[in-house]
Amino acid sequence: MPLSSLSSLVPAPGAAGDGDFRTARDQLLLHDMQKTTNHETLASALMDYRKKPLGERSRSLNANFVLPLRTSDSNILGAPQKQSEPAASAADVLPIPSTLADLDSNMVRQIMRESMHKYKSVAWDDIAGLEYAKSTFLETIIHPLKRPDLFKGIRRPPRGVLLFGPPGTGKTLIAKCIASQSKATFFSINPSTLTSKWVGEGEKMVKTLFAVAAAHQPAIIFMDEVDSLLSQRSDSEHESSRRLKNEFFIQLDGAGSNEDDHIVVIGATNRPQELDEAVRRRFVRRIYVRLPVAKARQMIIQKLIKEIHHNLSDAQIEELANLTEGYSGADMDSFCRYAAMQPLRALTTAQIDVIDAQQLPAVTMTDFTNALQHISKSVSADDVKRYVTWNQSYGVQS
Repeated sequence: MPLSSLSSLVPAPGAAGDGDFRTARDQLLLHDMQKTTNHETLASALMDYRKKPLGERSRSLNANFVLPLRTSDSNILGAPQKQSEPAASAADVLPIPSTLADLDSNMVRQIMRESMHKYKSVAWDDIAGLEYAKSTFLETIIHPLKRPDLFKGIRRPPRGVLLFGPPGTGKTLIAKCIASQSKATFFSINPSTLTSKWVGEGEKMVKTLFAVAAAHQPAIIFMDEVDSLLSQRSDSEHESSRRLKNEFFIQLDGAGSNEDDHIVVIGATNRPQELDEAVRRRFVRRIYVRLPVAKARQMIIQKLIKEIHHNLSDAQIEELANLTEGYSGADMDSFCRYAAMQPLRALTTAQIDVIDAQQLPAVTMTDFTNALQHISKSVSADDVKRYVTWNQSYGVQS
């Protein structure tokens, strides 16, 4: 059969007829005809291809696209293939306690996935200073969680504890230490975990949080920057935010759960003056986490520099502690890290590439005095006065 006759079997693009047009696959077949001499075989194949089963709709411009590749070539050229269903992640198959069966399983898994944390053990010695605060924590949290049989009735500890003070004083570290020492389940809550764009979802998430904590008690719910979630209520506040706060207050009071549940809510904030008055009432113990005193700063320096080679004497460390008056714990950490980098700054790039770690020069007193020129305190005296004033009005007096 001549090639012209074969071509006529495939309508040209835009040709009138039953709505057909030359597809990419049709053109591929014609292209194969031009490269072979066995026109009869190709013509038969083309006729079979053009035959349509009874009842099949004519191919039109709105029909599904037909892949213009041979079946044998589709895998080579990366044609779409059927994908197997993705395996469920470990977070989605967390076991849900039977006591939570009536709650939204997705919310329960979200709380368990995003909020339940396991940190390395933190000892009281890792926290420099704050002796009064430590004794308060032992009385209000550690001992009641360890021996709930001794702390019942009027001896039942408060459910809410507020840690306030300048940034960088170790409020988060204190919460981790409390959870570690009490062997309690630690829940770290961010405002984004509890808020939702859907009406009513935020309140359900708060209720689910306390239910999950009750199922894993003794439990500690830690809320960092609690002022961002439980700030002062106002007339201009969005209704969903108000409802979320009300649900949190209900749960914190124990009205929405068993009051014998061993759950402690610890809130941490740098701006206690912005908290709602209802928050102050429910966080019964409000503890001022102060800036470290000279003795605490000395302990911080000793703890940090024991990991590096240095030649500082005890008298020099005490002098550095006196020179860093007004520094927070985070400031002291930055100060020691900057001084520890001084021996490396004295080396060239070529020397850093070949030097052994044991050959690094020791950190000296001069390195620390130079660091004082670059690392300064981050908390002003006016800020400290505001914390002292708020502590005198609402805090625990030591």
